[in-house]
Amino acid sequence: MKNIKIWTNTSVLNNYMEDLIFTDNKESAEVILLGSRHVELKEFPNLRAIFRAGVGRDNVPEKECKEKEILVEYPSEKTLLNLFEETANFTISMIMRMAYPKLDISLPWKKTNRNGLQNKTCLVIGLGNIGTRVANKLENLMNVKTFDLMQNDVSELDLLIKDADFVTLHIPNLPENKNFFSKERLNLLKQGSILINTARANLVNEDDLYEIISEGNIKAAFDVFWEEPYEGKLLEFYPDSFFMSPHVASSSIEFFTGCKSDLDDLIKKISVQP
Repeated sequence: MKNIKIWTNTSVLNNYMEDLIFTDNKESAEVILLGSRHVELKEFPNLRAIFRAGVGRDNVPEKECKEKEILVEYPSEKTLLNLFEETANFTISMIMRMAYPKLDISLPWKKTNRNGLQNKTCLVIGLGNIGTRVANKLENLMNVKTFDLMQNDVSELDLLIKDADFVTLHIPNLPENKNFFSKERLNLLKQGSILINTARANLVNEDDLYEIISEGNIKAAFDVFWEEPYEGKLLEFYPDSFFMSPHVASSSIEFFTGCKSDLDDLIKKISVQP
């Protein structure tokens, strides 16, 4: 392969870079390995291709790339299946972590009563590739209810939120979905319920979430944040009322190696071009 220079704003391939050439110089970069943050194409005068190492497309300037004949590619179907499966599994692990918080094993042992998981209800909002998997996997553990704008009327959502012990978000980061959970919807959550977000932070209003958690009404577990790494005010409630993981829901070896293979294919493709 030709020595293609790559600029990146993601750590997704940090352990798979041996045969790749990376540069911090945007002007010399020919390929962008793109994470979840935006880039300005005008800063990359020699850009030939973008590989988006993830499922989201909201930060990819597809129209501008088409106009400039810059190739844009995403993970292959096989790689995406690994992402969908692992993100769904990780989401469930966050639900379990919040349902069964860390126990105190100091002596003397203290045992507390709890309601069985089989009596809990989880509302899955968004039935795309990940949300559908979460709903299907959870059905063996608890009562599952779902909401999707393609299948449900929005008038149904309030009652579903009020009845849920867990709410997990799996809707796209579109402009119309920004602050999908602001004060009005957050206040619908019943006392003690838990909000899970492995999709996009912008779906939830940070200030409103802080307020409702500070009042002791709900808890939350997030893998995505408004700024990353997250150093915001919700850290005050970590780890009990606001549990965090460092945007790793899809971080499996299978996904990483899949992305590396897909990136290699893209580089081969542009290497044969004049």
